[in-house]
Amino acid sequence: MPSGSGPARTRGGQLLVGRLTEHGRAPYQFRSGEDLSYYVKLLTSRGERTLWGKDLERAISASETRPKVGDLVGARRVGRRAVTITARQRDAEGRVVRQEEHHAHRTRWVVEKVQFFAERVRLARQVRDEQADVRESVRAHPELKATFLSLRAAEAFAAQRIADPNDRARFLDLVRSAMAGSIQKGEPLPSVRMRDQRARSEAKAPTVSTRKREEPTR
Repeated sequence: MPSGSGPARTRGGQLLVGRLTEHGRAPYQFRSGEDLSYYVKLLTSRGERTLWGKDLERAISASETRPKVGDLVGARRVGRRAVTITARQRDAEGRVVRQEEHHAHRTRWVVEKVQFFAERVRLARQVRDEQADVRESVRAHPELKATFLSLRAAEAFAAQRIADPNDRARFLDLVRSAMAGSIQKGEPLPSVRMRDQRARSEAKAPTVSTRKREEPTR
């Protein structure tokens, strides 16, 4: 059984579900002399798991559902970014005697109550459904408005730039799948305000079914 004494091994994108029992700052893996990191302890169906990563502090403080100790939560790695790490070597008394910088990648996390991820699955299903009524979908889920505006922009782009119907369909399928996948993972939904102006400027752009195709751009 995994215990809280070691870090949890999770594959990228995998959702780890458990009861939040503890979180906070501590030396990495609770080892004396290590730099401060952030940990999250979850009591899962397979025992206690401990996640480590400085971004976990942001993930919890910026979460939409504000999980607290005792809540059933999900934690998922959704990406990583390049960072510069300072490695410090200490003597027996804990004093830094040597340090050097090296490049690494910092994992980006999403930590939310489990209801959040269940809702994101439903939202992603709406985006993947090509036959869904967009107006009804937005009426039921206003938070998807910017996503559907982005899909409309992608359709206008494809109508103008991709002549082959099969290539156009593959392109739009990739766009739709990428957006749905991002939503399901728990990534922040796009802002309507940021896209409103672009959407208005593209409102007159032809759709796939109303304009003669131009030369493709691949």
